[in-house]
Amino acid sequence: MSTLDLFGDAPPSDEDKARDVARAAELRALLHHHAHCYYTLDAPEVPDAEYDRLFRDLQVLETAHPELLTPDSPTQRVGGKVLDAFASVQHRVPMLSIRTETDTEASGAEAFDARVRKELNLSEAEPAVQYVAELKFDGLAMSLRYENGVLVQAATRGDGETGEEVTANIRTIGQIPLRLPADAPPVLEVRGEVYMRRDDFEKLNERQRARIAAGMKGEKTFVNPRNAAAGAVRQLDSGIAAERPLSFFAYGWGDMTPAAEGGPVWGTHFEALQQLKSWGFPVAEQTSCVQGAAGLVGFHQRMAAERDALPYDIDGVVYKVNRLDWQQQLGFVTREPRWAVAHKYPAQEEMTTVLAIDVQVGRTGKLTPVAKLAPVFVGGVTVTNATLHNELEARRKDVRVGDTVIVRRAGDVIPEVVSVVLDKRPAGAELFTMMSHCPVCGSLAEREEGEADHRCTGGLFCSAQRKQAVWHFAHRRAMDIEGLGDKLVDQLVDSGQVNTLADLYHLQLDTLANMDRMAEKSAVNLLDALEKSKQATLPRFVFGLGIRHVGEATAKELARHFGQLAAIMDASEDALLQVPDVGPIVAHSIHTFFAQAHNREVVQALRDAGIHWPEGDALAPTEMPLAGLTVVLTGTLQSMGRDEAKDKLEALGAKVAGSVSKKTSYVVAGAEAGSKLDKAQALGIKVLDDAGLAMLLNGEKP
Repeated sequence: MSTLDLFGDAPPSDEDKARDVARAAELRALLHHHAHCYYTLDAPEVPDAEYDRLFRDLQVLETAHPELLTPDSPTQRVGGKVLDAFASVQHRVPMLSIRTETDTEASGAEAFDARVRKELNLSEAEPAVQYVAELKFDGLAMSLRYENGVLVQAATRGDGETGEEVTANIRTIGQIPLRLPADAPPVLEVRGEVYMRRDDFEKLNERQRARIAAGMKGEKTFVNPRNAAAGAVRQLDSGIAAERPLSFFAYGWGDMTPAAEGGPVWGTHFEALQQLKSWGFPVAEQTSCVQGAAGLVGFHQRMAAERDALPYDIDGVVYKVNRLDWQQQLGFVTREPRWAVAHKYPAQEEMTTVLAIDVQVGRTGKLTPVAKLAPVFVGGVTVTNATLHNELEARRKDVRVGDTVIVRRAGDVIPEVVSVVLDKRPAGAELFTMMSHCPVCGSLAEREEGEADHRCTGGLFCSAQRKQAVWHFAHRRAMDIEGLGDKLVDQLVDSGQVNTLADLYHLQLDTLANMDRMAEKSAVNLLDALEKSKQATLPRFVFGLGIRHVGEATAKELARHFGQLAAIMDASEDALLQVPDVGPIVAHSIHTFFAQAHNREVVQALRDAGIHWPEGDALAPTEMPLAGLTVVLTGTLQSMGRDEAKDKLEALGAKVAGSVSKKTSYVVAGAEAGSKLDKAQALGIKVLDDAGLAMLLNGEKP
């Protein structure tokens, strides 16, 4: 802080002056560097919020000390210089930027309205000023020049006076008309934004990742849609640009045939936008006419609520005085119009440092590296953690402890690390490597071939997976424990009543009755359901264990092939590969699961709690009583539920299909049977009732 700051009118000391001179020089150098990275190289090193802070710091110094203002100060010009690879275009009407209002609250809009009214000498009694409110797109500003209705030139903003000609690349954007209707003026420059939609950006990066995986040299993924769009526009090969999906919104105009020579006569900015729209230019549908400060505030808040649902990125909104004669009256200051302002939202990207990288275990056993951050305010909240997704992603971004990183948070999206500021990396920072064992339970952590995520293999033992394991075990197609929903599972696990699946069978009536939303009747019903579930089937029990990749069908095949649980548990991977539909990944998953001692302990505890099922010797599919039969169930059966009927039929070797065909052996029809019964009768397929089903299950021919 200078002496002037501390003592008001007191003159600064020589030491303070020297410090301010040095700081101004430092800020100019930093801003020139970051502008070059952003506008010229399309490779920003800091988020927009950081650049804005540096810019404001320089403005404050230059205001307090006018002698520090230099002709080359970033506050006196727009953008960066032109790339040598492109032809230069002199803008006939400069493409100046507009002032940014960094007060993200309602007061930012109110302050702009107050300034406009003051400049126009409007009294409080006079009507509200009408504004056009638009979205502030996060893309690349573009000027499109049409002569006699034909697109003849497209140029970037560049430094505001001189841009880069990118006509060949812009012609690849389908939204931009190549020819205008006959009523368009002989000369028209349309100003707007080239951007990339979020879904198109994701598809582009998917393609880039595939190319990288295929070993193609020189390929990379893109940090954000803005960078991807800018990179596409500046491709020397328009064929490459055509592969990258770009979009365009129009929001203004530049050079144009004067009204006296046949040019358009517009009274308002909104009228001009509607005319551009009629000529084929896309204009954002959110663009609105609003009245006074209240209208601006309402638009700002409404777009903030819709921001995350938009298919493209915005970082604020733009307000423009609607009447063109008032725009002319208000005029310009050095680098911006007085009649417009960009009203930003809280920054969605900020810079901070990585204090540590921890690993969290999710409900399904997924191991996720999480960067522990020095607290930073971003996206409207203070962020201390950011996901790195998995080891491959952490290594792709090369995030290390001690790094300075750019963090992004949009809406309710989990914060993530966007990129690393490499020139700030401390010496000795080590590459992240995923641990080989679960940090919660110590079980082996594995990443299957072809997958990005590591997972804990201790599913029945790992406390991080406890709720998911209990919920899955109680599932209707597993142990069918009616009344054990996810809310109750949360309570039982959180209170310490259930630490393993076997604990379910030791719950007491008074414990359950005291749970939230439970009463004695509900508790009794749950205990009855638990008791009923003890009489199980081997396929249901195996499915209920929640072994990765083992669904209902695989559980049934395992039961048919091995006959007994012990045989499944002790099977080698080679033996498991003999089971129909079990491949190397599934075989490895099953073998690894039962190789964990604590998983076996939980299985034994469940059997000790009284869970049982009929077991027998393994049968070849052709030896089973109903082998070769295909049965379809339809309607409501009286003797049993359709799930139970399906289980019994499949246990005897029948295939239970979901649709009727010529290959169907029987259709079992209950009450209110529908189109499946009609089709069976049309095809002459035998239809069974409950009695016929009972005969079939008893091995008798219906």
